[in-house]
Amino acid sequence: MRILLIAGGWSSEREVSLAGAGQIAKALTKLGHEVEPFDPACRFDELTSRALESDFCFINLHGSPGEDGLIQALLDAARVPYQGSGPAGSFLALHKAAAKQIFARRDLPTPEWEFLPKPPKPGWTPRFDPPWFVKPNLGGSSLGMSLVQTPDDLFNALTLVFQSGETALIERVCAGPEVTCGVLGDAALPLVLIQTPESHAFFDYEAKYSDHGAREICPAPIDEQTTAHVQSLSRRAHDALGLSGYSRADFILTENGPMLLEVNTLPGMTAASLIPKEAAAIGMSFEELIAELIKLGLARQGQGE
Repeated sequence: MRILLIAGGWSSEREVSLAGAGQIAKALTKLGHEVEPFDPACRFDELTSRALESDFCFINLHGSPGEDGLIQALLDAARVPYQGSGPAGSFLALHKAAAKQIFARRDLPTPEWEFLPKPPKPGWTPRFDPPWFVKPNLGGSSLGMSLVQTPDDLFNALTLVFQSGETALIERVCAGPEVTCGVLGDAALPLVLIQTPESHAFFDYEAKYSDHGAREICPAPIDEQTTAHVQSLSRRAHDALGLSGYSRADFILTENGPMLLEVNTLPGMTAASLIPKEAAAIGMSFEELIAELIKLGLARQGQGE
């Protein structure tokens, strides 16, 4: 097939997107496909025309555009198939405060939160006690995220978010190990346990992407009951948001049970990323994973291979 590989874009996660695209392109070539790289930051006005010249689009964008559903909406309008979720599910998952409303309505446990569309008045504090995580509501890769221990530090953390042009989400900090769980098709994948180095206060951008960052163990050395519970919650979150193809849900394992942080609709896709690690744990190579995502994307559009 002729595949348009859409990567890059203009979000703060551009470099992460491009890094993954190189490995995806190699896998697509090994699978016998003809690959055309496409960067919306350089050629956005050509997206529809290039997509119509292709048999399939593989999206490897992070943040906005990409996870916000814009590219997916354009491809749907052109009736060109792609992997992953459609526009509505993509946007609901990216908008953390919107996703949390859905989690709460579907009885999916998630940390208490407060959404701020604009800077609050001086002296304002959230309705729940610190510590807090302050993060961009639409961001990813932990960029612009701060761990706030006292109200005195809240203003600086919020300023970092609002100066980037973002809205803010404040979330209660939950103590416990962090795990992530992918969903592929209708099945939950093995869990990954994330061990953040002591030099990092949380699983931040450097811990995620540097050579000396977090340790990621798959399958996670977690008991069967907890594993099954997290996998069930991941599938339920995937369905609650109306997602398709694949997703990855992040959790904190608190003493009172798993707490769902967020769901990613276009998770990292280098060979060392979390979803590929989970797929490898069930015997699926990186190329086989890419092929399965294409198969699921074609099925979503009602097309055969």
